[in-house]
Amino acid sequence: MPKDAAVEEFAGLVRALKARDGRSYEALGRRLSVSASTLHRYCSGATVPEDSAVVDRLALLCGADEEERRALEAAWTEADRARRRAASPAPTPVPAVSAAPESNPEPSAPEPGPGPAPDPSAADPSAPEAPRARPRRGAPAPLLVAAAVALVVLDLAAALLGHPTRTASAPAPASTAPGRTAAALPFTWSIGSQLWEGGCGHTYLVDRAPRAVAPPPVAADSGAWAGTHGAVHGGEALVRITVQGRSPSDAVVLHALHVRLVDRAAPLPWNAYRMDNGCGGAVTPRHFAVDLDRPRPLARPVDGLDASGAKVRKIPAVSFPYKVTSSDPEELLVSARTAGCDCRWYLELEWSAGGRTGTVRITDGGKPFRTSGTRGRPAYVHDSAEGRWITDPDSGWTG
Repeated sequence: MPKDAAVEEFAGLVRALKARDGRSYEALGRRLSVSASTLHRYCSGATVPEDSAVVDRLALLCGADEEERRALEAAWTEADRARRRAASPAPTPVPAVSAAPESNPEPSAPEPGPGPAPDPSAADPSAPEAPRARPRRGAPAPLLVAAAVALVVLDLAAALLGHPTRTASAPAPASTAPGRTAAALPFTWSIGSQLWEGGCGHTYLVDRAPRAVAPPPVAADSGAWAGTHGAVHGGEALVRITVQGRSPSDAVVLHALHVRLVDRAAPLPWNAYRMDNGCGGAVTPRHFAVDLDRPRPLARPVDGLDASGAKVRKIPAVSFPYKVTSSDPEELLVSARTAGCDCRWYLELEWSAGGRTGTVRITDGGKPFRTSGTRGRPAYVHDSAEGRWITDPDSGWTG
């Protein structure tokens, strides 16, 4: 990603916060749930966080005041726009949509007729109302456009309120908390759904030949790359949920995290593209392991490991119930794996606060998360020297 003034400004603010915090890249990155190398790229301006939750978490951990936090968020917004401009492909012209033809179509250029007749009721209030013209079949093009815009607005509002609408790919699950909206919650939450293991290792399934697939992006640009290629998580999907209370004193208690399957089908018969041959890392974050191949998948808490020092240290798994406030947020990392299905799924988070209880549905922008097995699929890695995708020699696939 080419650097510009916005990216440099954001990187400078990140460097200043890290320097004031005093922690190493490994220690601070561990709290941010990113690798040390990823945090270093943020500081150098080589890349920009894709998720605003990372920026919020950084400001909180480094003790930024309200003014510094606003400045950091504004700088990230501009830097993220620059990143998206650099990563976005050229727009494809969209054909115009016309209304359906009528049974008795009129000429394309009708002769101009006389103007509208005067309304008698306008001059005489006692006059009877003029008969209304019968509406013509088929909505005019402006109404079709307005209806499309309204549907988009409704979908966006539903995603923001935590109540997804029905999609073509999978039925929307029923709401578990009727009448509750995100605005009424005593906490905020956000997700990151395009995460890579250690910031560099991940597999996508793409229904394209190698010559039609762009080189791997940096992890921060994975969302744009996946969207452009219609990619699906291959074998594993990592989802990070950031939960933060609205009050520094009134705690919100998180009781449980549940997995709900929407649909299970045969694995996709697509090519597997590996973003890296495995980059490893000194820190394995604690997470919830989900086996989507089980009849009733569960979110099982797993300890993390920190091998960055001379001695390996265990990072205790999240143990429910767990409390969060505005000054003490929590990040829940979910690793959902499958070998034998193309699974669509979502999460439910149970909570209570101030005598209230509820369940929040965690989705991918109003749609279910999606993970598909890669067993037996052609697998490719990118050869940077040759600038092309080649068969992964470790996959065992010979074509």
